[in-house]
Amino acid sequence: MSAAFVTFDNVSLAYDGSGNAIEDINLNIHEGEFVAFVGPSGCGKSTFMKLCTGLHAPTAGAIQVDGLPVTGPLKVSGMAFQNANLLPWRTTLDNVLLPLEIVKPYRHQFRKRREEFKGWARTLLKTVGLAEYEDKYPWQLSGGMQQRASICRALIHQPRLLMLDEPFGALDAFTREELWCVLRDLWDVQRFTVVLVTHDLREAAFLADTVYVMSRRPGRVIEKRNITLPRPRALETTYQKPFIDLVQSLRAQIGDVRST
Repeated sequence: MSAAFVTFDNVSLAYDGSGNAIEDINLNIHEGEFVAFVGPSGCGKSTFMKLCTGLHAPTAGAIQVDGLPVTGPLKVSGMAFQNANLLPWRTTLDNVLLPLEIVKPYRHQFRKRREEFKGWARTLLKTVGLAEYEDKYPWQLSGGMQQRASICRALIHQPRLLMLDEPFGALDAFTREELWCVLRDLWDVQRFTVVLVTHDLREAAFLADTVYVMSRRPGRVIEKRNITLPRPRALETTYQKPFIDLVQSLRAQIGDVRST
């Protein structure tokens, strides 16, 4: 196992007048690890992601990424959310290229290297099955296609840390499972570090190396569950007894948390 890439040391965050959102978080995420956070609504899963990427500063404790304190938005991270949020006036290709226009050091090189960057985008789009849709606009794409483009956009600047906040929550079950496999294959090739926030326990168990279970607000990590299912994982795995038992165990634990 590699050295810790993300470190939370006694981290808490209090919003003004509403008490702690998360409290006393201590954990290490290793480079190339795929972790998922699950728990009841309002437990601070998304808050953890914002702290990790420097969008919020903790009110107590310290956060480090790649050995350096997090003091602002990270350049090494990419993000994708439940809503694809593609710009409606840009084509699929141009939406994917957007981070290269605004993220250092690429933004200073964008005009000179535009054709090269287009090649990067086309490679990603081909990987996720959108090679024939690069000239389409968001309104011409299905929800699943839009989310594929969103993931490509999050990866185009080759981040070392990918943050995913309920990225498949708005999709139908079949499309969701299809995109699990897309993400699985992208991660298997590139091995970037992934932090996934999700309510879907099957999703967490299928994709992650480690699942963190969080308590009700103020959110604390109450269990670290190592997923020992062998990789690569096929969708058929999700219908087999070891997987079903794992998901039922996680569900029972979160049920206990919600009733406490």
